[in-house]
Amino acid sequence: MPAYPTTVDFLTDDDLPVRIVRSTRRTKTISSQWRDDRLVVQVPAGLSEFAEKRMVEEMIGKFRQRQARNQAQGSGPSLEERAALLDAQYLDGRARPVSVRWVDNQAKRWGSASLKERRIRLSSALKWSPQWVQDFVLVHELVHLVVPDDGHGPKFKALLARYPKSHEADMFLRGFSTGYRAHSLELGQTPTTPEVDDDPDDIDF
Repeated sequence: MPAYPTTVDFLTDDDLPVRIVRSTRRTKTISSQWRDDRLVVQVPAGLSEFAEKRMVEEMIGKFRQRQARNQAQGSGPSLEERAALLDAQYLDGRARPVSVRWVDNQAKRWGSASLKERRIRLSSALKWSPQWVQDFVLVHELVHLVVPDDGHGPKFKALLARYPKSHEADMFLRGFSTGYRAHSLELGQTPTTPEVDDDPDDIDF
C-alpha cells in the first residue's frame, strides 16, 4: 500500500480551501470544521482513495449546505452594512456607496468600484477568505469613492493605510492567487482567480 501524506491541501472548483488530515487514531469516524481559514476534514488514515474522496465530497457538500442556510437566515451583517461600518470607522463616512454586492462574473478582480454610480462589487471568490481580508478589499474600493481622481496615488495610499491590516491582507491575496494558479496549472486548467491590481489608472482591485 502506498504511503500517503498525512495532510493534503487543495481548492475546490469554486475556490473553497480544503485540508484533508489523515489520522491513524481514527478507524471509522470522519469530521470537519472551519479552522485556519479553511475547511479541515479529518479522515481515518486507512481509507481507500475512493472511500476518502467520497467522504470528503460529502463533508464539503454539508459545509456548503450550512453556508447556504446561514446566508438564507441572514446571519451576520450584510455586505452593505459591513461597508457602512468600515466607511464610518476608517473614512469618516465620506465614501457613501449606493450599493455593495457579491458578483460571480468578476474573474479577474477581487473588487471594483463604479465612480459615477458609486456601486461596489466584490468577487464571490472572496467569500472563502477571512473577514479581515474581505474588509481590506471593501476599504480599498471605498477609498476609490472618496478620492476618485487619485487612482492609486498618494492620497489613496494614505487613506488605505488607515486600515490596520492592509499589508497582511495584500500578502494574503497575493499568496492565494499564486497558490491557486499553480494548482490550476498542475491540473491542466486555465487559472481564473482574481489578481491583485497594480495598474495605477485602474479603479478595479
